[in-house]
Parts: sequence; structure tokens; C-alpha cells
Amino acid sequence: MASEGTATASPTEKDGGAGRQLTALLTCAMAFSMLQLFLLGALGPRLVTELHLSPALLGLTTTIGFAAAAALSPAGGRIVDRIGPRRSLVLLLLLSAAALALIGAAPGAGLLLGAVALGGVPQALANPATNKAVLRAVPPARRGAVTGLKQSGVQVGAFAAGAPLAALASGIGWRGAVWTGAAAALLTGLWALRVLPADPPPPPAGPRTQPAPRAMVAWLAVYSLFLGAGIASVNTYLALFGAQRLGMGPTTAAALVAVLGVAGIAGRVAWARAARPGRAEWLPGGLACGALGAAALLAAALAAGPLVWLGAVAAGLFAVSANAVSMVLVLQRAAPGRAGQDSALVAAGFFAGFALGPPLFGLLAQSGRYGPGWLLVAAEFAAAAAVAFLWAVRDRRAGAA
Repeated sequence: MASEGTATASPTEKDGGAGRQLTALLTCAMAFSMLQLFLLGALGPRLVTELHLSPALLGLTTTIGFAAAAALSPAGGRIVDRIGPRRSLVLLLLLSAAALALIGAAPGAGLLLGAVALGGVPQALANPATNKAVLRAVPPARRGAVTGLKQSGVQVGAFAAGAPLAALASGIGWRGAVWTGAAAALLTGLWALRVLPADPPPPPAGPRTQPAPRAMVAWLAVYSLFLGAGIASVNTYLALFGAQRLGMGPTTAAALVAVLGVAGIAGRVAWARAARPGRAEWLPGGLACGALGAAALLAAALAAGPLVWLGAVAAGLFAVSANAVSMVLVLQRAAPGRAGQDSALVAAGFFAGFALGPPLFGLLAQSGRYGPGWLLVAAEFAAAAAVAFLWAVRDRRAGAA
């Protein structure tokens, strides 16, 4: 039996085609883990009209989804370490399908919010389960590249919600589009049963008290909190900023989000490949500084509108990409048997930031104060950079001692 962190002699190692299939599966799992939230945003106008939701209540769905994911992530990491990546990924996809099916059936706000809370479970499982699968089935030399690709699945999910499924909703209605997503998640779960190697037997039950998070995990969790708060604000309000303050039409404003997503996919793949030991420790701080520059460009767009496109690209290349580097660091340094828990604790910080960031920005956006809003985002990214560089310096000193 192979231990965690050592690639087994599985088909993924022997067969390049099987390795690509595994990478595609993990990318899909990351996409489905958050698809329900992206769909609620893309289909928001239809939901407001047909379910008689207020815009504030629609915005609450994002907060509930990420708050549930943040609260459940520590338990999700322990579950993944206990039952293994194959079972965890199948569970993730089945729960994603169930959450989407319930959203499609929701007659009003009550069931809709309950379904979004259920969707927090697959979010909590996604990073630890996919990271554990990478450790178990991918050779060490390829883990950075595979991690970047599978982390880009989040942006793939955003694209799927904003393009094909949103277009499908125009033809068969928003419920039909959501149910199509549920069916796709279910089929992907069956695919996972075929592609992933069998899980090893569960380890013996350990003590109920868990050791305190290691220093790196704690620092990365705080870093991810500030990073997530800034990213979530950009994701949520970029298109609205373009429409309300820069005079863009709805289609052009939506294209800003598409540009952000494409840049995020490219950035996550490229920076994860570059995150080699010795260099990876300094990348989070550098990427947060790049994200700070992106926020400055968005603020400057109030005076020079075309800068908003550069800001969107920079936010994707630096801010969105930074979480992939965090996960590469977790994989490189995970303690034996704790890859799931370490991944989950870092993800919990990220999700907490996603829950906190948009409401704070929204207070400013509601009164049209986008300038101070982008300065708030810049401050969040600056705090993330400070945390990252402080940890990198302490880590280097500890290594030299």
C-alpha cells in the first residue's frame, strides 16, 4: 500500500491518457463544487422575477454558501483523510447534484437558501479531496501542473454558468438549465467511480483532539482570508461597476467577468507550475502585490475607463491565481495523513473571506462609492501580502536555524 505523498503504480502513472483523464476529472470536481453559486449569479435576474426575491436576499445566497463552506471545511478535511479521495469525490459530486436539483425545484426563498447551504458541503470537500487525489495518484514532478489545472476548474464553472447554461436558460427556462447542471454532476460522479483508484482501508480512529494547525497552515489561512475577501468583492461587483459607473452595456460589463475568468485560468496554471520549493514560499506575497496593483487599476478606471480591462486581467492573473499557489504549498509540506485537514483549514480561511468581503464592499457600492470600495479591496490585498511575506521571512529563518 502506498503512503500519502507517494504516487502509486496506478494507470495514471503508466498511461498518459489516464493521467489527463484524472486531471480533467479533478478540474470538473472543482467546477461542480461551486457551480450552484455561479448559476445563482448568472440567473439572478430570472430568480428575482420568478421567485420574487429581493436583490439583497439574492446576495445573501453567496454569503450563506461560503459561510457554510467555511464552517464545514475543518470537518470536511478530516472526513477526506478518513475515507479517502475516491469516496470523497463521489460524495462531493452527488451532493453537488442534489443541491442543484433542489435549487431547480425551489418554489421560493426558503428551499433555495437551504439548497445553497447544502452546497457548502461539496465546497468544503473540494480542495482536500482533490489535493489528496493528486498526492495519491500523481508523480511528484507533475503535481504542481496538475494542481494548477484542477484549481482552474473554479473558473471553468464560472464560464459554464455564464455562457452555455445561461444560454440554455433562455430556451428551456432557468429550472431546466439548473437541472441540466445537476444531471452533469451526477454523470461526473459515475465517471469518478471508474477513473479514480480504489481508496485504501480507513486508518484506525485517532484521538478526538486534533493537534493545533502547523505554522504554515495557520499563516496561509489568514492570508487566504484577506485574499478571498478582495477576490469575492471583485467577482461580485466588477460587472456592476462597469455598468453603473463606466457606462457599459450589460453585455460589455459581463465580458469583464469573462476576461477575469480566462485570465484566472491561465494564471492558476502558470503560477502553480512555477511554484517549486524555494520559490513557492515567496509567490503568495508577490501575487498579492500584483493583486494590489489590479485594485489600483480598477480605482483608476474612474478617471480613465479603459483601465478597467487591464484591472480585470491583472485581478485574474494575480489575485485569482494565488489560491492555486497556496494549495501547491500545502501539497509540498503536508504532514503524513493530514493533507486533507491542512487543505481544508486553508480553504476555510478563503471561504470566510468570500463570505465577508462582498457585504463590506456592498455598503459602499450601494451609495455609488466605488472609489473607496476599490481602496478597501486594495487594503485587503495589502494585508494578504504582509501576512505572506512575514511568513516567508520567518520560514526562511527557521530553515536556516
